[in-house]
Amino acid sequence: MATTVSAGQKTFVDDNFLLKSETARTLYHDYAKAMPIIDYHCHLPPDQIAENRQFENLTQIWLYGDHYKWRAMRANGINEKYCTGNASDWEKFEQWAATVPYTMRNPLYHWTHLELLRYFDIDILLNKDTAREIYDECSAKLKQPDYNVRSLLTKMNVKVICTTDDPIDSLEYHKQISDSGFDIKVLPTFRPDKAMLLIDSPSDFQQYLSKLSETSGLGSISSYDELLAALQNRHDFFASMGGRLSDHGLEHIYSSFDEAAAKQAFAAALKGEVPTVEQSLAFKSVLLYDLAKMDHAKSWTQQFHLGALRNNNARMLRELGPDTGWDSIGDYSQAQALSKFLNKLDSTDQLAKTILYNLNPGDNEVMATMIGNYNDGTVAGKMQFGSGWWFLDQKDGMEKQMNALSNMGLLSRFVGMLTDSRSFLSYPRHEYFRRILCNLIGNDVENGELPNDIQWLGKVVSDISYNNAKNYFGF
Repeated sequence: MATTVSAGQKTFVDDNFLLKSETARTLYHDYAKAMPIIDYHCHLPPDQIAENRQFENLTQIWLYGDHYKWRAMRANGINEKYCTGNASDWEKFEQWAATVPYTMRNPLYHWTHLELLRYFDIDILLNKDTAREIYDECSAKLKQPDYNVRSLLTKMNVKVICTTDDPIDSLEYHKQISDSGFDIKVLPTFRPDKAMLLIDSPSDFQQYLSKLSETSGLGSISSYDELLAALQNRHDFFASMGGRLSDHGLEHIYSSFDEAAAKQAFAAALKGEVPTVEQSLAFKSVLLYDLAKMDHAKSWTQQFHLGALRNNNARMLRELGPDTGWDSIGDYSQAQALSKFLNKLDSTDQLAKTILYNLNPGDNEVMATMIGNYNDGTVAGKMQFGSGWWFLDQKDGMEKQMNALSNMGLLSRFVGMLTDSRSFLSYPRHEYFRRILCNLIGNDVENGELPNDIQWLGKVVSDISYNNAKNYFGF
């Protein structure tokens, strides 16, 4: 039963939240709500799942590492010490609670109250007046056995989690989780970005090669071919640990396939020299292509997250490091290089199942039409336009992504939502997505734009919520 606090106003999140028609309500409650979750892309720390961490208080599980909340707090005039600094956990939460009312119409406002309700049964608005009571109640619950991280994941009906892991990762925690008999599959995802992107920073590249050499056990890496052999070794290991996906976070796809220039770039970096722009682009292109062929050979799915302009604030990057909330949407040209890259793979029938995510909403139709160029009838929905990502992971962004996919392709074959989150409290985002999906389809029925065939539409909703991902990834 939901909690009520004397000073608290009841939230707006009722059973029919975001569901504006009777059709939408039927689709959600009868078909989408109870479907399990496959979280095929996230950044949850596997060590905390392996160790079944018990968080001490609400700040630790909710605010640590959450750059979405930090950006909102900074915009609200909150000093950095309450975001990433040395303020106490209670002081940080107090400042977040005071910020929440100012986040109205930002998705954080919806997420915050969904998470309080679904995990802690708290059905009141969070603000400065309710902060203390909510903090104390949630922190007390987090100390109970049924609030360790595995219990939280089970509570949300999660079936599969795919973390994001560097090739040099030992995957020891994935093994520990697997050996423990935990009912939820926690699988690694191969994210080799550093092997490509560090080429422009020779000292960092050399350090990475040393770690990759040690992890692969193949000896020193002194040529491009040896680099590729080491990455193939790790790719094979990830597969042996249940891995079924790769992922790349890039500004844009690389498509300059000059092998000689790629090897020149490697040789230059090995000598401590910065490669030329042309050599660097060739190296990234050739390596990305070779990695994509590895994915195809194992029937993996490759993911490309495209369009983030990262680390804009140089001063704060120096002080706090990356992934602390200083990134934004980039306006890179995407279509031509992406087509060239996919076409090169397809020309030899080595194009793996692929998910394309864009961060710039102006690229929605580009991605929605690009996938249609390379669907070949071998797999339903082989090429996927991924769910609204990062800054587009909100009601308007998800609706626009689904509308573009509907107009240009088959929404019914969409593999649906993912959390892309570092937080164990983020799984109500799947509920949020499902409500938005059901409302979108429900509106079309109510407007006479779709037939009132609830059985078929219910199947489509169930498939997008869970079944399509289950069949597509083959977990």
